[in-house]
Amino acid sequence: MTGAADAEAEQQAKEIYSEILSRAPEHKISPTIDRVAELVDLLGHPQRAYRAIHLTGTNGKTSTARMVERLLREMGLRTGRFTSPHLHTVRERIAIDGEPISAAAFVEVWRDIEPYVQMVDASLEGRGHPRLNFFEVLAAFAFAAFADAPVDVAIIEVGLGGEWDSTNVIDGEVAVMTPIARDHEKWLGHSLEEIAQVKSGIIKQLDPPAVVVTAEQDDEVAAVIARRAVERGARVVAQGYDIEVAERMVAVGGQLVNLRGTGGLYTDIFLPLHGAHQAQNALLALTAVEQFLGGGALGAEVVEAAFGDATAPGRMELVRSSPAVVVDAAHNPAGAGVLVQALEEAFSFTRLVGVIGVMADKDAEGILSVLEPVLDEVVITQSRSMRSMDVDDLAEIARDVFDPDQVHVQASLPNAISLAADLAEQGQQDQIASGTGVLVAGSVILAAEARAVFGKDKPPRQPRRPTDAR
Repeated sequence: MTGAADAEAEQQAKEIYSEILSRAPEHKISPTIDRVAELVDLLGHPQRAYRAIHLTGTNGKTSTARMVERLLREMGLRTGRFTSPHLHTVRERIAIDGEPISAAAFVEVWRDIEPYVQMVDASLEGRGHPRLNFFEVLAAFAFAAFADAPVDVAIIEVGLGGEWDSTNVIDGEVAVMTPIARDHEKWLGHSLEEIAQVKSGIIKQLDPPAVVVTAEQDDEVAAVIARRAVERGARVVAQGYDIEVAERMVAVGGQLVNLRGTGGLYTDIFLPLHGAHQAQNALLALTAVEQFLGGGALGAEVVEAAFGDATAPGRMELVRSSPAVVVDAAHNPAGAGVLVQALEEAFSFTRLVGVIGVMADKDAEGILSVLEPVLDEVVITQSRSMRSMDVDDLAEIARDVFDPDQVHVQASLPNAISLAADLAEQGQQDQIASGTGVLVAGSVILAAEARAVFGKDKPPRQPRRPTDAR
C-alpha cells in the first residue's frame, strides 16, 4: 500500500474502533455465550477453521499467550493471537504472525462481518435485549480475522472468567490455567472455589481428549480444575507434579531457566523477562505447546530462539534509566505481589518512589498495602480512563496505608512521573549513587499511558521465520 492508502486505512480503522467502542463496554458483562454464538453461527463458525489453545487465570495470561505464540511461530506455524486489554491500539488484540493486524485488514474484516453484527443486533433488540457489547463483537472479529488470514493455530486469552466469556465458543485442544486468585469478584464470585469454577469452564469435552496445563494452584482451586477435567474427560498436566521450573538464576537483562516439561528438561534457557512468575509463564507456555504437538520434546534451538526474544510490554518493563523508571500493569493484589518479588530480585533500589493509579472497581487498598514495603514515597495519579479512581479518593486510601507525609497527589501522569523522579533523587547521595527508581503501576491503562510518555507506544516488529511469508 502507498503511504496515502496506509493513512486512509488507519483513519478508517480508528473510526471502526470508535463505532465498536460506542457499544456497552467490556466490563459490562453479559454472562452468556449465547449472544456471540448466534453471531459466529451466522459467520459460518470461523473459530472452527483452525486449531486453538485457550488461556484463562487471574494474572500472567497475556505474557503466557505471547510465549505460546512465539514458540509456535518459531516452529513455522502461522499464528493468530487474541489478548486483552490492549496498550496502545485495539489492533494489538488481534495479532497475526506476532504483529497487530494491519489497519487495512482490520477494515476489510469489519466490512465483511458488519452486516451480520447488525443482523444479530436487530434480532436481540427485537427480543428486548441490548445489542452485542464491545467484547462480544471484538471476539467474533478476531475469529473472523484469523480465518481470513488464514492461521494454523489461534492462541485465545479469555476476556473475563471462562465459562460464559465470549471467547468460549472456541474449542481449545489445550486449556491453560495461569494462577487463579481473587479478582473481578463482582462477576466471578467471592471465593476461590467460585472463581475457579467459572474459569475452568474453558475445559471442553473433545475427541481426542483436551489437555489442561495448570500452574500451581491453591488446593481448592486445584480440586475444582481436577473435577472439571474428569467431567470433560480431559487430562491434567500440573506444575509441581508433572512439570516444574527446575532452576532459575538472575542474569543480565532477565534470567536463565531450566524448565522440565512433559518432553524432558530444557537447560540454560535465557528469558529476557524478570521474576519467578515469568519463569512460571514460560513453563506453562512450553508445556502447552508440547501437548498441542503431541507431548514430545521441542527442539532446543526452537525453545532458545523463541524465549530468547520473548517480550511482555508493560510488564516489569524498564522504560528509562537514571533514574530508572519501571512500568508494570499489576492491577490486583496478586499481581502486585509478584511485582514486588520481581523488583527485589532484579533491581537493587535503595530508594523507590511509586506512581500509582487504579481503576475504581479494583482493590486499591490491597494493591497499595502490597506495594507499601518497597516504596519510600508514592505519587497518586490517574489514567485518562473514565473508569479510573479519582485521585483524591485514592489518595485518601493511600494515607491509611502509608505515612501521610509519604503521599503526594498529581492527577497528570507526566507530571506525576516527573515529581516521582524528583522525589527519588532527593535521597542521600550514597543512595542515589547506588540506585534510585520510579515504579509506575496500578492498571493496564496507566501502564500504556506511561509507555507513551517515554515513546514506547510503537511496538517493535516481531522476528519472523522464513515460513511466515506464505
